[in-house]
Amino acid sequence: MQTPTLAAQHAFGELEPYRGELTAYCYRMLASPFDAEDAVQDTFVRAWRNREQFEGRAAMRSWLYRIATNVCMDSLKNKERRATPMDFGPAKEPIESNLNIPAEITWLEPVPMPMIAPERDPADVAVSNESIRLAFVAALQHLPARQRAVLILREVLDWQATEVAQLLDTSVASVNSALQRARATIARTNHESPDHAGTLSDSDRAMLERYVAAFERYDLAALTTLLREDAKQSMPPFDMWLSGREDVLKWWFGPGIGCRGSRVIPTVSANGMPTFGQYKIDPDGGYAPWALQVLSITDGRIGEFTFFLDTAKLFPLFGLPLHLDA
Repeated sequence: MQTPTLAAQHAFGELEPYRGELTAYCYRMLASPFDAEDAVQDTFVRAWRNREQFEGRAAMRSWLYRIATNVCMDSLKNKERRATPMDFGPAKEPIESNLNIPAEITWLEPVPMPMIAPERDPADVAVSNESIRLAFVAALQHLPARQRAVLILREVLDWQATEVAQLLDTSVASVNSALQRARATIARTNHESPDHAGTLSDSDRAMLERYVAAFERYDLAALTTLLREDAKQSMPPFDMWLSGREDVLKWWFGPGIGCRGSRVIPTVSANGMPTFGQYKIDPDGGYAPWALQVLSITDGRIGEFTFFLDTAKLFPLFGLPLHLDA
């Protein structure tokens, strides 16, 4: 085996600073923080095993992105794309008989911001652009893996077409063609990104405080003022989703009445969006985890709720306890 140069040995001793941005890239590709974490670890292992091929001619960052892209593409082979409830058809009536958990569906999962942007304060930052929000990540899943990589590298990470062509071992013309097809597919998806972007304003934070208080009181009048008229709700792993404030509240005060008396506590941001852990009353005492609530805000009101119900998996990732005392 060729002995790596001193420069290469030094460079490969400093992989850790790339973890956050590579995790963000792999998350956009794979739509799962757990898969992204595994992909980055695999990237580091492959990079170290092949360190003798790194001679300093290419930047370490480009080298790692090339490996990470290959890892993600390998992971995506023969796999169904990660879905959201909106992928299964139009909104449904808010009745319990519409609850259905489809077999063999892999759902899009939220990512805590400290995993992908550890240098930023997730309590104060929503995200400076829409490239990590649930709607955009969901739309990416409609693209073939290669188009997905091209779109992320070109439009999210602002790489030049020549750089992407080199990374993918293809031509600039091929990269530009893939980007055009990816843009067209994204435009056809129904995953519309909310208007709100950037940091939360003081009025947004005050509104979220009112929301938490109103939800814990289960105050219909107060909740009505906080939701947009066109608000949406989904609850993966159920494929049912609701459209319109009237139907959302019909659910909450109908089949979802078991949420009355819940505790709602803030946690680190998922995907740059306001995020809360919801706990229902536990008949055995205290409060049991029910949902990770991820909200979007548009024009000062809540426009969408995603209630992720896989709390056993997600609550530890977001630093939330699996039980609250009374």
